[in-house]
Amino acid sequence: MRSEDRTTVSEDAARVLAALRARGATLAVAESLTGGLVAAELTAVPGASRAFRGSVTAYATDLKREILGVDGPLLDERGAVDAEVARQMAAGVRRALGATWGVATTGVAGPEPQDGRPVGTVYVAVAGPEGREKVNALRLNGGRTDIRKESVRSVLALLLGELPGNGRAQDTEENGGT
Repeated sequence: MRSEDRTTVSEDAARVLAALRARGATLAVAESLTGGLVAAELTAVPGASRAFRGSVTAYATDLKREILGVDGPLLDERGAVDAEVARQMAAGVRRALGATWGVATTGVAGPEPQDGRPVGTVYVAVAGPEGREKVNALRLNGGRTDIRKESVRSVLALLLGELPGNGRAQDTEENGGT
């Protein structure tokens, strides 16, 4: 990964934490394909503990069900690489860790397809107060490292865009909220 890419992800992590602190809000992270990279970016920012509650790296499918509360029949029917799974992971980690906001990553970083999904298929999700939820489907190119790093950048950018008053948030209906 190029150093300028690293800086962008680090800057996004710092912006997320500053925005959360300004609102008195907290964040919990559920990760699958990123394997802890989102949490690592967040905790690299000094003072992260004022907004970051913690993370669950649920790499194994059964942990998504048992720890994050993802619906078992959904996992059986669609597998772990699915938009609804990502949404339930974000909501589940938010609930489990008692955070204002939850984010999640799930997908296929490679080198082989998974659950009938090609390498580069990724879903990032955010869940927040008042039922505010959004999932983005991504189709990423590159090798395993590139896909994982871009997934981190994408989930941080998604959260930034969903935080109220952040200038990039859309109305609730567009975001899949109720």
